[in-house]
Formats: sequence, C-alpha cells, structure tokens
Amino acid sequence: MRHKKLGRKLGIRADHRKAQRMNMLTALILHGRVVTTLAKAKEYRRHADKLIHLAKVRTLARIRRAASQLGNKKSIVKRLFDVVAPPFAERPGGYTRILKLAKPRVGDAAPRAILELVGESERRAKAAEDARALAADEATKGKKKKKKGEAAAEGETAAS
Repeated sequence: MRHKKLGRKLGIRADHRKAQRMNMLTALILHGRVVTTLAKAKEYRRHADKLIHLAKVRTLARIRRAASQLGNKKSIVKRLFDVVAPPFAERPGGYTRILKLAKPRVGDAAPRAILELVGESERRAKAAEDARALAADEATKGKKKKKKGEAAAEGETAAS
C-alpha cells in the first residue's frame, strides 16, 4: 500500500519522471502553457507552484535551488526570476491553472489538459489584440502610401 506516498508514478521510472518534470517546467516557464495529459498536469502543477513561490524572493540560495530543479539551465532560471515570478509577487498562491480539453488524445484516449500560468490567457489575448491593431495600422499606412503613389503617377501623366 502507498500510505503517505506523495506524487504520481505516471508509469515511468524515477529518472524518467525527473527528466520529464524538468522538461515540463522548462516549457511552462518559456511558453506560459503546456498541453499534456490530465494526470501529468495535476502532478506537475504542484512542482510549478513551488518553483514560482521559490522565485518570488531573489536570493542566491533560492536561485541555486531553482537551478537544481530546472537542470542548471541559466537562461530558464533567469526568465523564471525576472519575467515569470514578479507578476505573482502579491499573490499568496495558486500560480497555475488546469483547463481540461474536450477531446482525448488520439493514440490512447488519455484525457488531455492545458497547464498554464494564471494570467497567461489574458496576456495572450492582449498580445493578439495588439498584433491585430498593428496589422490594421500597417494596412492603413499601406493604403495611404498607395494613394500618394497613385496621385504622383496621375500628376506625371497629366504633366506629360
């Protein structure tokens, strides 16, 4: 019996679980969200929340602890402390959320879920809105330039 045994085995060896945890947390820090199975999302949410809580205060000891959990990847640790953790400075916990997906995985029908940082969907929506606004501005600038070009071409033909 597994009394008081914390964590899921996920059907893989311990070293594979450790590598998978590092990869999952790295992807979450880099991209803000990860699509995975529901069991993995539930398991790695615990680790992600602990890691973000650790990164809220920048000390050498905490940086080294985070680096050891992320496989000593300096760029990922820097991003964790500089970009990911500061928005959560006043938040007491619950830094990630799990969104269940309707369709199961094709190969084995495992239930899928999205593990994402809280506020990531709002940041993505804002970025998409900014991109649309920028594209609209570019389109209107293109039309203005075209109109000026057309007027110049008409002026040349009238002068000839």
